[in-house]
Amino acid sequence: MTAIAHDETNVNTVAIDEGHAAILEQLAGQRPELEVDKLFRALVKFEGSDLHLKVGRPPMIRFKGELRPLNRPPIDSEEMVRLLWPMMNERNKRIFEEDGGADFAYVCEVDGVDWRFRVNMLTQLGKIGLVARRINNFIPDFEGLYLPAGVERLCNYDQGMVLLAGVTGSGKSTTIASMLNYVNRKYRKHILTLEDPIEFVFTEEKCLINQREIGQDVKDFSIGMKHAVREDPDVMLVGEMRDEETFMTAIHAAETGHLVYGTIHASTASSTIGRILDLFPEEMHNAIRSAIAFNMKGIVSQKLLKSIKPDVPRVPAVEIMFFNPTIQKLILDGQDHKLPDAIRIGMEEGMQDFTRSLKLLLDAELIDRPTAFAVAPNPDALKMAIKGIDATAPGIL
Repeated sequence: MTAIAHDETNVNTVAIDEGHAAILEQLAGQRPELEVDKLFRALVKFEGSDLHLKVGRPPMIRFKGELRPLNRPPIDSEEMVRLLWPMMNERNKRIFEEDGGADFAYVCEVDGVDWRFRVNMLTQLGKIGLVARRINNFIPDFEGLYLPAGVERLCNYDQGMVLLAGVTGSGKSTTIASMLNYVNRKYRKHILTLEDPIEFVFTEEKCLINQREIGQDVKDFSIGMKHAVREDPDVMLVGEMRDEETFMTAIHAAETGHLVYGTIHASTASSTIGRILDLFPEEMHNAIRSAIAFNMKGIVSQKLLKSIKPDVPRVPAVEIMFFNPTIQKLILDGQDHKLPDAIRIGMEEGMQDFTRSLKLLLDAELIDRPTAFAVAPNPDALKMAIKGIDATAPGIL
């Protein structure tokens, strides 16, 4: 495996601390550079997406989807503690000691530019480690992300819920950031985000934007949502739908006149319905189906694929499900197994399934056939699509 050499140029970084103490510290001046900052600079320099630090291994950078080691010796236990412990404020140290891990944002200055990283500090086999995701300072538009035109439609509603589904690292956060920035450029609205941690920092254009970080700006998500209803938002980002409380709070916000964006771990747009229901006891499923059918505007599911086009590292395969009357009826009737066919029939409305998305990416010469077939939910359907055969199934209802 090819090793990546790294630079050790000294720079200062801006401290991230909790509450008002952070503001006072930043007003007082920049903190001294931390030893770990040179590894974050290497990540930016080599345009990697993730930094992995594990005891007994050299630092690893994910570059174009593959992990590669930096050209330096492995990190021992003592050096790892020296590198990582100063990154955490008192709150994160407390969480780390109680939970065995902590999530937080980190800012490092590289060549005069502040770069943000989403950090997970962890323990494994009793030793401390780190995984950090680099957050791009620039928020690309839909075309720059190779997103289908149907995504734009989900930015123009006045109220309702829009979910981005996918596994970790599928680009959900970047797509939502692009959608919020579309609203920011087009409408005069108030955008309020509740994030843990904040990833993309928006530059206000037409919108007023308030970004609140759980643990730093507000104690927890529940309190943040209670505050939100008094803060006159038009558009809200509520982060990940990870439990019953989060989803119920978000759906209530959608019911009361807000446009709510969130993310969820699900493999397809249609399977997202089952994933939501799994958050609730069975006796609530009918009520939740009704809430989903009448408040959800659309679900977008993504998979990031390695691109064959020069200067384009990865592109998303995207499935889009709009909540038209057919989709609503299927969900109300509990016929989730028919949703994939309904998505295919709804292509004229801007819907698309993964098969169509993969076909379009192949036609645009953004991915190769082995990549497409490796992730295709139905390889036979993809073969037919490549040959120009419409496999749309009639008679959904």
